[in-house]
Formats: sequence, structure tokens, C-alpha cells
Amino acid sequence: MEMKQYIEKNEKRFLDELFQELRIPSVSSNPAHKQDMYRCAEKIVELLKAAGVDTAEVCETAGHPVVFAEKKFDPKAQTILVYGHYDVQPEEPLELWKTKPYEPVVKDGAIWGRGANDDKGQHFMHIKVFEYLIREKKLRHNIKFMIEGEEEIGSPSLAAWMKANKKKLACDLILISDTTMISEKVPSINTGMRGMQYMEVCVTGPNKDVHSGHYGGAIVNPINALCKMIDTLIDKDGHITIPGFYDDVIELTRAERKMLGRAPFDMEEYKKSLGIDGVAGEKGYTTLERTGIRPCLDVNGIWGGYTGEGSKTIIPSTAHAKISMRLVPNQSADKIAKLFTKYFLSIAPKGVKVTVKNIHGGGCFGLPMSSPAFKAASRAIGEVYGIEPVPSRGGGSITVIADAQKILKAAPVLMGFGLERDLIHSPNESYLLSQFRKGMESIALFYKYL
Repeated sequence: MEMKQYIEKNEKRFLDELFQELRIPSVSSNPAHKQDMYRCAEKIVELLKAAGVDTAEVCETAGHPVVFAEKKFDPKAQTILVYGHYDVQPEEPLELWKTKPYEPVVKDGAIWGRGANDDKGQHFMHIKVFEYLIREKKLRHNIKFMIEGEEEIGSPSLAAWMKANKKKLACDLILISDTTMISEKVPSINTGMRGMQYMEVCVTGPNKDVHSGHYGGAIVNPINALCKMIDTLIDKDGHITIPGFYDDVIELTRAERKMLGRAPFDMEEYKKSLGIDGVAGEKGYTTLERTGIRPCLDVNGIWGGYTGEGSKTIIPSTAHAKISMRLVPNQSADKIAKLFTKYFLSIAPKGVKVTVKNIHGGGCFGLPMSSPAFKAASRAIGEVYGIEPVPSRGGGSITVIADAQKILKAAPVLMGFGLERDLIHSPNESYLLSQFRKGMESIALFYKYL
């Protein structure tokens, strides 16, 4: 029996089982849901055992638990580690939901509920494909599962847990469904995601807020100084000026850029959707390249002085900003943090003191389009969708995957089947049944062609 027929035969059971998981409010950011995190982890263990794993367990970490399971087929065969997460975003604001977030339903051809896509619906597909491979005697690989409960809060405990369990997690590939496709009609495979380094800076002038009439024009205003310093971080060509910032950036070949350029993009629709009349960025690159294969620097927040109603004529004592840098393959978040700190301190004018704080960071990751794993994924998705998938690069970051690649020395394969219409992290999250089905078909074929 092929996977498509297996889905048709078992879909009602699949949905019943998925809905049991979706009903659990496993919100990792809210301490009130601590017991729900364990309930959800235990439900996944139950599903994995029913699917046919040799062992499945709830593993303690410094934070929320991780589910680990394993099925051994042949010591000589490849080992695939399936990664997913069972934690979800908070459901608020409740008044904007058209259905109840933890009472999943099927309507208008989609599964509705918190976690339907991100990531319960997507990691559930892997459990059902595994079940199919076992029951139809088509398993040809060793399979492991690592499904965590902290992705939505930055996976603060997972890297340490992976380091402590390297032998248990040893694998050849990490298979992930936690990303999106361009569209149903234009399937795509994410070949990598950017890393990130997040900093906070503080500029201090006088030891207290002072009268702008008595001191204006005589001392350095911290807000003015901060704005000038930030302005020097990017030049007129959109190039980041921090010395050494681009030293480790790997330039894509013309052929690789051409392949990525197959992704459809309508500039006018892009501008219209954002309510803007122009775009900007690093000279020599397209908009899609700027958000996928190139690093960038952005101010995420800036504050200082008086911002209340009316006026208050002061020169503030301090000014602050939060600054993030998205990174590309081969760039080290730690190195970038040091380069940023050294440069930002060096451009401070006399009359102010500057402090720089490293908030958090993580590396990027990628899968070469020439790799056997990418080719297997491309062939599988192409067969299901009837069209060769477009390779794409994600502008966002899942830094824990970079950690996993580094710790386990295994390449990540991103076979995500979400769509922008699914509204992950927002009210009315959903997941198209067509993508749910095609996702399972594609994953099954990936194992066949790997």
C-alpha cells in the first residue's frame, strides 16, 4: 500500500489522535502550563509507542522536557533524527479567534487550532509516516525522534541536553518540518535559515536628566550621539561597516543564485502588501537575496528621554537601543558579537559612556543543493506536487537547529509544508488538509529516495 492509500484509510484516526495533542495548551512561556507541557510530552510518547518505536521516553532538561524515541533497523543503515517541538505560542488575543484555540475543528478544508501547523501538525506527520513504514514493512533506516518543548522561547535548555546525550542522538541527518512553502502551486524546499546575534546598547551622558536650555549646545546629548552611531553602522550602499563583519560570509555561486532566483516574486505586490513605495538593502542583490542569503543589521527598538504627552525640555541622561544582526552560513554569532562590541565602543564620541550587552545569539545552517538529501527531498516533493520544488532561503532563524548541526555533526533537511495563510503565532492558526496529506506523502517518498 502506498502512503496516499494509507492516509485515505486512516485519516479519521489520524485527526482524532492529532486533536488529542492539539487540545493540550502546551504554552512554554507561561509557568501556569507547566503540567500541560508534561501532559503533551507524555501524549507524544504514547503516539510514538503505538506507531512502533523500540523505546520512547520523556527526558528531563533544565527547562521543559524533551521526548526521545528510537527505532533500530540496521546498524549499517543511515540514521535519521526527526526534530520537532510540541510547545505553542500563547493564544491571546482570544477575542480575535473564530474558533476556540484548544478545541480543534476541521472546516473549509483546514485544521483549525493553536499548534495545528506550528509545530504539532507538522511533527505529527512524521509520526504517521513512521507508523506507515513499520506497518507496511518499508522501513529502511534507523529512525530517532527528538521533540522538544521550548522552541517558542528560544530552546534555552536543548543545546545542553544535546551535548549531554550526543551518543543517544547520533545520526546522519536531521529531518525537520517546521517551516513554510512559497505556495501550494509553487512548492519549495528551504535550504537554510539565517542565524542571529541580538545586542542592547546604552549611551550615558550627564549623570541625570538636565535642562535643555541651560545645557543644550554645551554637552553631548545621548540620544543624538546614539542616532549618529547607529547611522554609521550601514553605508549608502546598504553595506554593514563593522570591520571584519563579512570576512566569513560564503558567497553563493552564480548557478546557486540562479536556482534560488526561480522563486516567484512580484515587487509591486510586495510593496503594496507593506504599504511602502520603495525598497532598500545591500547593493548588488535582489530583495529575496537580501532576506535570504545576505546578512543584515536592524534596530529593533530605541528609547530615551521624555516620550509622554506634551513637552518636557530635557537632555536625557541615557539613551538605549536593541540591535539585531541576521547572519548567514559560516558566520559565528559569538565572533559577530565581539566585532560589534569593539566597533560600537570605538565610534563613541567624547562626552558619553557606552555599554554593550550581548542578549543572545545563534548560528545559521544550510544544506547544499548538491547533497543527496536535498536531491531526495526535491524528488519526493516534485513527485507529489507534480512540479519541481524551488529552493529557497529562510530569512528568519531557528538557532537551535544550528546548535544541533554543530553538536551532532549532522546536516539538517527542512521539509516544511506550512503556508503563509496558516497564521502561525496569530489568532486563527490553521493547517490545510491538502498540505497535511501531501506532507505525509512527500516524507514517505523522501525515505524511499534517500
